[in-house]
Amino acid sequence: MAKLTTDDVWRVLEKQNFMVVGMVSARGQARTAGVMPYTVDRTLWFTTSDEQWNARHIAARPEVSVTVAIPKRVPLLPWIKVPAATITFSGVAEVVPAGRMPALARKALTKGLKNAEGSGTLLGIGVRPVGDFITYGVGVPVVKMLDTLAARGRAPSGG
Repeated sequence: MAKLTTDDVWRVLEKQNFMVVGMVSARGQARTAGVMPYTVDRTLWFTTSDEQWNARHIAARPEVSVTVAIPKRVPLLPWIKVPAATITFSGVAEVVPAGRMPALARKALTKGLKNAEGSGTLLGIGVRPVGDFITYGVGVPVVKMLDTLAARGRAPSGG
C-alpha cells in the first residue's frame, strides 16, 4: 500500500484542474458533473449557475463524492497507455453566492468568464472532504501501478 500523508494528497489535489462531483437528486437518482476546481484552505471550490441542476441537487443534499483523475505517462514513451491515478473522497458541499467565495478562488474561477444573458446568477460551491482520501497510483511510480496492492493508498482528509 502506498504510504501517503494528508499533506501529500492535498499537494496533488491543489495542482489539478478537473474533478467529478457525484450527487443525488431530489428523486434519489445518482448524478455526476465534471467541474474545474480551485483549492483554498483545504476546500475545493467550483462555480455554477443558480439555474443549473447540479446547484439545485447539491443545495438539497450537500453530501457529495469526488473523484479526481491524475494523468500518468511513461516518460519518453507517450504512446504507452497508462491508467490515470485517482483520488476519491466523500465530502460536504456548501453553495454560496459567488461574492462569498474566498477571493483567491473567485478570482481564479471567474477570470475571463462571460455571464451570458439568461444564464442565471453565478454561485460558488465549496467541497470540504470528510473521512479518508482513497487513492490509486498516487505517490507511486508508473510501473508500480500494475501491482494493485502497492498502488492503493489511504490518508486522512483532515476534515
